[in-house]
Amino acid sequence: MKIVVFGAGAIGSLFGALLAKSNEVVLIGRKKHVESINKNNLKIKGKTNLNIEIPSQTDISKVKIKPDLIILTVKSYDTIEAMKQLSPSINTNTILMSMQNGLDNIDSIQKKIDVKHVIAGVTTHGAVFSKPGIIFHTGKGQTTIGELDGKKTKRIINIKKKLINAGIITEISGNIIRDIWIKTIINSSINPLTVFCRQKNGYLLENPILEKCVDQVCIESTKIAKAYGFGLSSKSMIEKTKEVIKNTADNYSSMLQSVNSGRKTEIEAINGKLVEIGNSYNVDVPLNKALLYFVKQTNKKLQ
Repeated sequence: MKIVVFGAGAIGSLFGALLAKSNEVVLIGRKKHVESINKNNLKIKGKTNLNIEIPSQTDISKVKIKPDLIILTVKSYDTIEAMKQLSPSINTNTILMSMQNGLDNIDSIQKKIDVKHVIAGVTTHGAVFSKPGIIFHTGKGQTTIGELDGKKTKRIINIKKKLINAGIITEISGNIIRDIWIKTIINSSINPLTVFCRQKNGYLLENPILEKCVDQVCIESTKIAKAYGFGLSSKSMIEKTKEVIKNTADNYSSMLQSVNSGRKTEIEAINGKLVEIGNSYNVDVPLNKALLYFVKQTNKKLQ
């Protein structure tokens, strides 16, 4: 399969490297990362160890292959710009799989291309961008993919096989939008709190006050999801969130990584979108609103 990974940061580079073992893969990433990969190969360290030669570019227009699959891993705030660049590369049979955080990516993608091209996925793999050309795979996890309408199509089955063959444990979901919401609830309860305390994920359960905050944010975010139409249990979501924290205890959240490096965060697509939806359904959202304000102000001071 011919695959383009657009937005080859930590997760994109990890998936690209694994898939490149048995597929034709091209990475699209930032200049310094691309230059390092083209000069010294892509190095994956940690839970996975690879030193792989993989074609990399900064611009999709320079890619010679016609992709069967585009894996979109850009930050949510870059989705619209990414789609402007990608839309000319979408032909009749091209599949675009969003593997992004947040609730507004699918809507942004569909503004530029027909929904029939779009599938989505979520993953609990942990990866950190160490420096250009080097990615640390900090934790193995589960990947879930699905058609937006929940159907079990030939193409989704085929992509699952490709991912599994690459060593990426993958399941097909009958409701991938619900899974995106679940991941968003989890992210809303972990990421901004790690920015607040400037600690690894595991610290949230070591500090009893922060653990209580995790519970309360999770409850509030789940209420928003219920109002939106997803029958999720607050108790179950708290359990899932704490399981993720335990499994990623030694990880710095992607949001904290962004703050530490002076980059924009995805707070608007996570807690910000939850606040927007909560307000539209008359759900009180004081905790998500406070975290949204805090991270935005922190980010603003650093930029």
